[in-house]
Amino acid sequence: MLALALTRRIARPQLAARLPAVARWYSSAQTKFSTDGERVIHEKLTEKFKPSELVVEDVSGGCGTFYQIIIASDEFKGLPLVKQQRLVNQTLKEEIQGIHGLQLKTIAPK
Repeated sequence: MLALALTRRIARPQLAARLPAVARWYSSAQTKFSTDGERVIHEKLTEKFKPSELVVEDVSGGCGTFYQIIIASDEFKGLPLVKQQRLVNQTLKEEIQGIHGLQLKTIAPK
């Protein structure tokens, strides 16, 4: 859906000025991080799960107290959602102790 929106911006540049750029694109090869916490979490998840997609974003305004994570990995195939999220939580056990909130979405590619 985001790709469609971007295609429309390119196809109709006169509309681009009126549309806000709200998306931050990431992949498992993410190189720019807003905070050190984003970098550490990204590195740990990449090492453990070899994700095909990984979004790590500090949504607390940069103070490192709330993170949004979206991760897609073949490691999750055949596992219930609760088990997928437990695996991520176990991997980030040390980091979770120091934060107040975590929004987590795990995806098992088909």
